[in-house]
Amino acid sequence: MYTFIMFGKYSPDALKEVSEQRTRKVVEIAERFEGRLTAMYALLGAYDLIMIGDFPDMSKALQASIAITSETGISFSTLPAMPVAEFDQLVAKK
Repeated sequence: MYTFIMFGKYSPDALKEVSEQRTRKVVEIAERFEGRLTAMYALLGAYDLIMIGDFPDMSKALQASIAITSETGISFSTLPAMPVAEFDQLVAKK
């Protein structure tokens, strides 16, 4: 599994639909694409929401991101992430 950081921005209509039910729906959508959301936070600033999730590959993460946007109206910027220790090892091998 690979980790992805998903930065979300609510549309005006999506903001009106904030609820525990929709949050559960987002979790279910991630699971539909073989993912698991490990953390979700509301933010102040450039983004309204951040989710951290694990997916088997980039394709599944992309499919989940698109499905969540389509079904909730929350647009996402989804970025791959790796632990710093793993990054350090990769860079050291150059």
